[in-house]
Amino acid sequence: MVRLRQIALATRDLAGGEAALTAALGVELCHRDPNVVVFGLENALFPVGDQFLEIVSPRQDGTTAGRLLDKRGGDAGYMVLFQVDDLEPVEARLAEHGIRVVFDAHTDEIRGLHLHPKDVPGAIVSLDAPREAAEWPWAGPRWRDHVVTDRVSSINAMTVSVEDPQAVCRIWAGALGVAPTGDVIELQDATVRFRPIGSDGRRGITHIGFTTPRAELRGTTHDVLGVTLEMT
Repeated sequence: MVRLRQIALATRDLAGGEAALTAALGVELCHRDPNVVVFGLENALFPVGDQFLEIVSPRQDGTTAGRLLDKRGGDAGYMVLFQVDDLEPVEARLAEHGIRVVFDAHTDEIRGLHLHPKDVPGAIVSLDAPREAAEWPWAGPRWRDHVVTDRVSSINAMTVSVEDPQAVCRIWAGALGVAPTGDVIELQDATVRFRPIGSDGRRGITHIGFTTPRAELRGTTHDVLGVTLEMT
């Protein structure tokens, strides 16, 4: 089983990003993870059903997120976390494909492997296995108290804009252990699409799709934090 469980967006204006995201989607802050200080960051997490959006912001010079923001010239998609059942076969698969792990994040409740962005281009990819499949300890102990689904109820799609969509799709599929279809990966709960870089020059995570229970909101889009958010 592979699920799209969390997407992170980067900004230098954390408060402004939080306000924009909550206004667009009606989501509610559930957690600020003090442990991201190891990356020189501060963050905010928002549940979308049992999936999550995260905003990260540099709090010091020399961070990976800060370099990305400088390179992109502003807010941008940053990272995606996929949930897997067991990391032991994942580690063997990564070794087989020559994909390096740049950080091994772990607590007693969850472990995640951050993959090298030069080996898996387009975004930082993490493969994470919580001890309890229904839980997500990165989002804190009380995230369910903050689930609001009257506007959006799940994340159903993500687009990654890259120079060679089919080649990058194959790399991601190899890391995830799934079969791609051209430039698309179909997961249990979401579709990951790879597309050429558009005329706006945006690259990496450029689009996130959400399921909405409200028919009048379907087709609505918001450009927030360097990414297009679309309700379907």
